[in-house]
Amino acid sequence: MNFKDYFSKQATAYALYRPHYPKALFDYLNSIVNEHNRAWDCGTGSGQVAVGLSPYFDEVIATDPSQKQIDEAIRDSKITYKVAAEDVELDSHSIDLVTVGQALHWFDFNKFYSRVKEVLKPKGVLAVWCYSLIQINPTLNSLVKHYYASIVGPFWPAERHWVEEQYEKIPFPWDEMEPPEMNMTIEWTLKELLGYLNTWSATQRFIDAHGDHPLDQIIEDLKKAWGRPDEKKAVHWPLHLRVGRLKA
Repeated sequence: MNFKDYFSKQATAYALYRPHYPKALFDYLNSIVNEHNRAWDCGTGSGQVAVGLSPYFDEVIATDPSQKQIDEAIRDSKITYKVAAEDVELDSHSIDLVTVGQALHWFDFNKFYSRVKEVLKPKGVLAVWCYSLIQINPTLNSLVKHYYASIVGPFWPAERHWVEEQYEKIPFPWDEMEPPEMNMTIEWTLKELLGYLNTWSATQRFIDAHGDHPLDQIIEDLKKAWGRPDEKKAVHWPLHLRVGRLKA
């Protein structure tokens, strides 16, 4: 993987404000693997996927090329964290499930898929996914979309287009399965929403380029639209999954 480090700078905020995935996702992944010995979560960030997998597997290997992300990762007795990309040392045909949550678009697809083929068991599963822009209510949705596209839009790395296409056009040379529709939902205050927006790579690249914070351009509108800042609102993200087994 040609590591493009867009996240080490905000690793602490990433661990605090990136959402956790729903139990339904991990129940589904558990249901489609034949064995539950070992899972590999690649591009783990601060470990949200790895922690979700740990109740279902004897061991979870969680890798990320960012040392700062691994330093902030959620600890669990079943999880072994490694600072690595797809070149992590794993035995051939030793993995039941490989996962990549909101990170595949940063990878060299050919190198990663080649490595997955080496480490997956014959009937092992690869599951990758991304999530769309948050949905709260029409006014807040519009403000976030404006921030995403018009304020920090020029600062998104080129690979972001795969997410905007909901991973539908991403290369996926596997015997593909049809996963159920899923959403991620969390109750957040305004502070937590702002913390999440601050984790965006485009937000940090804007700051590096301009020296000021792009959220300043919409903060008053966000406050007005939110109401009482400590009020919790339901925040939703549609999940977009691609799931498959090795081709026969």
